Amino acid sequence: MKYYSTNGVSQKSSFREVLLQGIAEDKGLFMPEVIPRLSQKEIFGFKEKKYPEIAFTIFSKFIGKEIPEKDLRKIVEDTYNFSVPIEKVRGVGSGTYVLRLDGGPTASFKDFAARTMARLMDYFMRSDEKKLTILVATSGDTGSAVANAFYGLENIEVIVLFPEKEVTSNQRRQMTTLGKNISVLAVKGKFDDCQAMVKRAFADSDLCEYNFSSANSINLGRLIPQSVYYFYSYSRVADSFWEKIIFSVPCGNFGNLCGGLIAQRMGLPVKKFVAAVNENDEFPIFLETGRYKKIVPSKKCVSNAMNVGHPSNLSRLIDFYNGQMDENGKIIKLPDLEKMRGEIFSVAVSDNETKKTIIDAYNKHMLLLEPHGAVAWKGLEVFLEKSGGKVEEKLVSLETAHPSKFPEEIEALLNIKPALHPCLKGVAEKKENFEIIENDYISFKNLLKGRKE
Repeated sequence: MKYYSTNGVSQKSSFREVLLQGIAEDKGLFMPEVIPRLSQKEIFGFKEKKYPEIAFTIFSKFIGKEIPEKDLRKIVEDTYNFSVPIEKVRGVGSGTYVLRLDGGPTASFKDFAARTMARLMDYFMRSDEKKLTILVATSGDTGSAVANAFYGLENIEVIVLFPEKEVTSNQRRQMTTLGKNISVLAVKGKFDDCQAMVKRAFADSDLCEYNFSSANSINLGRLIPQSVYYFYSYSRVADSFWEKIIFSVPCGNFGNLCGGLIAQRMGLPVKKFVAAVNENDEFPIFLETGRYKKIVPSKKCVSNAMNVGHPSNLSRLIDFYNGQMDENGKIIKLPDLEKMRGEIFSVAVSDNETKKTIIDAYNKHMLLLEPHGAVAWKGLEVFLEKSGGKVEEKLVSLETAHPSKFPEEIEALLNIKPALHPCLKGVAEKKENFEIIENDYISFKNLLKGRKE
């Protein structure tokens, strides 16, 4: 398996190179040269398999012989040692579900990919006897998931950047209370500013001694693990071969949706993806008009992990449909918009709608949602409304974080206190350690260089 850059200049690379490099030398994002297909029998056979077994099947298609089978099996079994509940929703027909991706060690869907990446990177670095620096920007849950996944690994240092005013206290404390090989920087700006700093550092020849890699969804190593839970959820709700399914996905940087598109192109019979965004509505507008315009600065919403005004993975999304977008958001070649519209429905959900959805879902269905899951649920409702109720497929809405990561919002809206996820117990009492920096790349660069001196 070889991987190419969405910018089309860099040479094709192996999985190991893609994973450790993170971003291509031409600043594009890596894509698989060929997406492997699974047979009908393989996909429906997942009904009899546990999550790690499904993950092994998917990973092996992309990694090939770069990791021996016994080592890869050990990695996935160690990674996925938590539950993945699929909750049937009351009062909305017989085939509507919420996929709860909050069972991992930081109560976020980011655990599924971050834990895999940490183990794969550590495997390669130990065999090479080299050191690696993970540079990651977070709008909420990525930072805590990555910090937890890489915590204590001797060959890998992690530096996390987050927007100072736009993560919850629980999200921040999950990053800032670890120490050891985890360093955290609070940027006086937006997530897009953090992301821009990370991308610029990758391309800066003055920093090559750092041996940087990324754990953001710009790294293809994040997306392949995210494709697995689409197969898993389908295997738990489908009743027959090639029964089609509809997924509603909360979208910020669009890595989660790209993971779903990988699964679809591997053969998963997905009829439609609902790409639900918050008030940062650059993608729904593009899908409708064919014109793309970044939102600068990004809008601050209660679904904070989705506050992205220029999603990095749009270049991948457009590549899926035979178009090309550069790293700055310039459309080089328009994608096949007709096909894209046929497979993706996108809608923007306001903060008021998000809050009302949390209230209504709980009162009508006893369904407890946090803000990101509420955006996906509202997106599904809008899709069903526009479809005129003529949808026969099974419906799965993704809940990407545990409600107790947003206790203030839940308590204010529902007057209940969500049960605390085990990973959050005692975190408020732990000592934090992080540095606040200006939204300025040169200052950030000097800080990095100073750490080497």
